[in-house]
Amino acid sequence: MCGRYVVTKAVTDLLPELLHGLGGLPDDYNVAPTTMVPVVRDRHGDRELPAVRWGFLPPYAKDAKQRPQPINARIETVATSGMFKRAFARQRCIVPALGYYEWVVTPTGKQPHYIHAPEAGLAMAGVLSAWADRSRSEDDPDRWLISMALITRDAHVAPGEVHDRMPACLSPAGYEAWLSEDASSADLLDLLEDESLAVARTLQHHEVSRDANSVRNNGPGLIHPLPPAA
Repeated sequence: MCGRYVVTKAVTDLLPELLHGLGGLPDDYNVAPTTMVPVVRDRHGDRELPAVRWGFLPPYAKDAKQRPQPINARIETVATSGMFKRAFARQRCIVPALGYYEWVVTPTGKQPHYIHAPEAGLAMAGVLSAWADRSRSEDDPDRWLISMALITRDAHVAPGEVHDRMPACLSPAGYEAWLSEDASSADLLDLLEDESLAVARTLQHHEVSRDANSVRNNGPGLIHPLPPAA
């Protein structure tokens, strides 16, 4: 799975084919679910970079507190699941990241690892939902809540995997097709399977400070490798 990730201003230069001309990114070294995060989507043939909530609220939800609000969608079922099927067919996005965290349970507690692609950013595949708050008027700018879930895949294809799931990521060659309104679900699944497999094989990871365990902590020190044990 992916439950915490990193996005920084540097990702704009690391993913130029995705982000050129769309505006700046924040520096957040401990992005957590329920926060507003930047994503790339296509609207009427133009790419844009809105901020959306991480945690998928389906359009049919009765209110904004309805549960579950999953942060991840499995590649194996995203095209057929009642919750995600419509979003996968019509409302896909790419979530830019510098890297992400996963944890290993040790006798002394949960040890975070930082996972990234050397000298590159990550273009994580996602699905979007637009939920309307019917208690608000149709011209109220706060009527619509846009939310997203990251698509995950089997992580055992990655070198030295840390967790059994990982984000499904795209290469620049796949951006246009993924964001297109015309692709079929079958073609999209084939694309994401091939692209995410290729990206997974490039990833590296290292142990980082347990400060990353708390969402209250932030800053570049969270992704620095731990010094070698004495």
